[in-house]
Amino acid sequence: MIFSDPLIEWYTQNKRDLPWRNTQDPYFIWLSEIILQQTRVDQGMSYYLKFCKEFPTIEKLSDATEEKVIKLWQGLGYYSRARNLHATAKHIVRNLNGKFPDSHDEIIKLKGIGPYTAAAIASISFNQPCAVVDGNVYRVLARVFGIKTPTDSSTGKKEFQGLANELLDKKYPALFNQAIMEFGATYCKPSNPDCPNCIFSSICLAFHKKKVDALPVKEKITKIRNRYFNYILIQYKNTFLIKKRSGKDIWKNLYDFPVIETNRELGKRELLKTKAWETMFMPNQVRLPKPLSRKPTYIIKSVSKTYKHVLSHQHIFARFWKIQITRPLKISKEYLSVTQGEFHTYPIPRLLDIYMND
Repeated sequence: MIFSDPLIEWYTQNKRDLPWRNTQDPYFIWLSEIILQQTRVDQGMSYYLKFCKEFPTIEKLSDATEEKVIKLWQGLGYYSRARNLHATAKHIVRNLNGKFPDSHDEIIKLKGIGPYTAAAIASISFNQPCAVVDGNVYRVLARVFGIKTPTDSSTGKKEFQGLANELLDKKYPALFNQAIMEFGATYCKPSNPDCPNCIFSSICLAFHKKKVDALPVKEKITKIRNRYFNYILIQYKNTFLIKKRSGKDIWKNLYDFPVIETNRELGKRELLKTKAWETMFMPNQVRLPKPLSRKPTYIIKSVSKTYKHVLSHQHIFARFWKIQITRPLKISKEYLSVTQGEFHTYPIPRLLDIYMND
């Protein structure tokens, strides 16, 4: 076939030696696919190896605490992936007798698994004729076939999926899917691909029309939200306070310091005048001891530089305020008092890890 044959031949000669390509076990294929969502191979490799060592079976993953799973995931971002991974492992062990579903229709029902991941597992582990479409595949197909339909539109998704289904080598779906993803990741790259020497140079419409840099097309522009975090490190002797994050915000179930979020970066006087500062140091929150005679009960020792932390849709600008307490605090149950050594045993955002090790 004009598309699949040269693609598979290219893959067999140029593929990277990656550990998840040496197995068809659905557990390890699933693990690799979840880790590699929104993550480069060079970044995800160490996490994959750590998870395989710590959780060599789906039963081991199921038996682990969520906190342990998230701690191992720390620094990889998109923590909902870790929570869904853990929840799905529990579901498979408890409700499916530990047996991973072997059909696309059943796999896609699992929490945290969408069309792409379901197709990848079904084809690679069970050789089912399910075509994968991820960012790499969008790019290859858009360029070779000159498709201008936005990849993030409902029309575009249907068009690309339909084309991928037509092109899929039904006899070797696993090989084909891995080949097209690898080709997009390592050859038909977002910028500066070697088009003159490409296996598809004779048929690639984007190459012939000089539209390589213009394809694929995206309809929506990601809007970036700037957030300003004032972390309050309340220290008494060698301990400080941390709190588990909850709700629907970023870093759910990770631990960080008490934080005051503002709409811009504030100086010391401005921060001390905020309602949030007053509220933080009240009963049922963190209560500072009342002053005795003329001795202050707390001292703002220092404020850090601004740390910029980039997420997919948010830019976090964080400053860390160290407050030394002269007497023990009265704190609510939601806070924990820990030493620096103990702090590093909890799952924490990468931002805090960078600050504590700076």
